[in-house]
Amino acid sequence: MTITDKEREQRIYKVTIIGSITNILLVFIKFLAGFLGNSSAMIADAIHSLSDFVTDLIVIVLVRISNKPKDKCHDYGHGKYETLASLAIGVILLLAGLGIAWNSLNAIIFVIRGSTLERPGMLALIAAIISLALKEMLYRYTVSFGRKLQSDAVIANAWHHRSDAFSSIATAIGIGGAIFLGEKWTILDPLAALLVSFFIVKVSIKLMKPSIDELMEKSLPDEVENEITAIVEAFAEVHNLHNLRTRKLGNHYAIEFHIRMDGKVSLSQAHNKVTEIEQRLIKRFGEATHVIIHTEPIK
Repeated sequence: MTITDKEREQRIYKVTIIGSITNILLVFIKFLAGFLGNSSAMIADAIHSLSDFVTDLIVIVLVRISNKPKDKCHDYGHGKYETLASLAIGVILLLAGLGIAWNSLNAIIFVIRGSTLERPGMLALIAAIISLALKEMLYRYTVSFGRKLQSDAVIANAWHHRSDAFSSIATAIGIGGAIFLGEKWTILDPLAALLVSFFIVKVSIKLMKPSIDELMEKSLPDEVENEITAIVEAFAEVHNLHNLRTRKLGNHYAIEFHIRMDGKVSLSQAHNKVTEIEQRLIKRFGEATHVIIHTEPIK
């Protein structure tokens, strides 16, 4: 079932607001557990959840802008604001991951030089387990909506939730080891925080690459271009599709190409056929698909 841009926007808001409420709750729980439980890994996990909350706000603001119709200054609409949201999420994740890695390495060096870290408390371990359960559920809920709505920003945000779930696994293992294996193993806590930073950086790169590709006007995947070609060439009057150019405009496609037709047909007939081709492509790829067709006579 096709939904309108307004309905799509409302659904994106719904799933994002649910995520933001969960994230702000986890930020409070994790910071409290990290400080009271004396766990650098849990504090790192709290910072990760805080970045989740910030990215929820980015999605809410930029998706609203991206759904605005085209205007005098934006002939192609505002779809790339959604791409910008995905890129912003990736950048925030990258900075958070690098910051956590820096603090963790300092703590590890501190232990290697002969100092002892205080053992984390059980409160930090309980918080890590709660976070793992909530974030995994939130990931599954968000990614299912992102795929249904074909929203890169929502999917990117879902992966932010999943990276937080991964980090909670590492955090729980590190904190648990530091608690149950004795003072000699308290280094496991900053080691867990360092592992968390690895997950965060890895996910950030995964999110930033497609956004950068889109902002650099990368062509649509081969399978999409092949489908476009098949749709156009299914019209008997069309010959020699060439100069195919494609790109993404946020959640929508832009398609441009040249075709050859019998030069003896009237301008009106050629126009009607091109309009039919446009409508076929729009029906397949969505109402906001931008299609430009240049017609030439058969040589």
